[in-house]
Amino acid sequence: MTRTIRALALTSAIAFVAAACGDEGSGSADTTSAPTTEAVATSAPAETVAPATTAAGPAATRIVSLSPTATEMLFAIGAGDLVVAVDDMSNYPAEALDKQTDLSGYTPNVEAIAAFEPDLVVHDGTTDVGDQLDALGIAHWVGAAASSFDDIYVQIEQLGAATGRVDDAAGVVATMQADIAAAVAALPTLDEPLTFFHELDPTLYSVTSNTFVGQVYTLLGLRNIADSAEGGTDYPQLGPEFVISENPDLIFLADSKCCGESPESAAARPGWDAIDAVAAGRIIVIDDDIASRWGPRVVELIDTIAAAVADAAEAAG
Repeated sequence: MTRTIRALALTSAIAFVAAACGDEGSGSADTTSAPTTEAVATSAPAETVAPATTAAGPAATRIVSLSPTATEMLFAIGAGDLVVAVDDMSNYPAEALDKQTDLSGYTPNVEAIAAFEPDLVVHDGTTDVGDQLDALGIAHWVGAAASSFDDIYVQIEQLGAATGRVDDAAGVVATMQADIAAAVAALPTLDEPLTFFHELDPTLYSVTSNTFVGQVYTLLGLRNIADSAEGGTDYPQLGPEFVISENPDLIFLADSKCCGESPESAAARPGWDAIDAVAAGRIIVIDDDIASRWGPRVVELIDTIAAAVADAAEAAG
């Protein structure tokens, strides 16, 4: 019998968006929703099912991860030695590649998962694999897409509890919090907030400030041009004319891995030479994976954005 543990209730329905390559869009702001990546958080509380780590039972010793974010968390808290297999998208850290398989988090095969004889399976809750694992008596943990920094910390701490790495998990959380606070404290004081465009793919899908990655930019004092797009979606597809008219101070490309986009290719788009960010050379490439996951490497994302803000402020005098 598995033991159900109630996790933090996620407060808004969000999704990290896959940067799917394609032709550049047009128009002011297309409101078509973009395809989603590894997890979608619903308004319902996420449930985790995991072996107890107290006297009630042993910590997990054979873990299968179907979530790239959870994989990063597990290795960060020192539980990588307990992981016997990860899904085909789990590519970080390098040690995880040694355990990469053809298991899919999108279309999980419960028989293939069970073949690894796991005592804990971690997944994002977007499929019915949890029900299938319940039928087989295999414990599982659900880590839905974060809607806040606190969600990240809770997930790391839960995995620490499930693997007997409580102190390690607490250390990871404390380090993240300190590093993030330091990055925010070091930000320059600006008379007006810098504006930015976050690009998910070359068809100009973006994110609003309601998403987790949007909140990262807000934390660093930036104003999101996608917030003024019409259509009622937090993942709007902006037209090139819209981006040009909004004239962002900074452009962040989260589609270099998936689609081969670069500062040079973005700057060469018709009419983009009129954008301040392009004219000033402030087009910044951010790692696609880091920008679409909510694990410990969010600190790297914050550092990259903070450095761009500092450079722009220095250039402005």
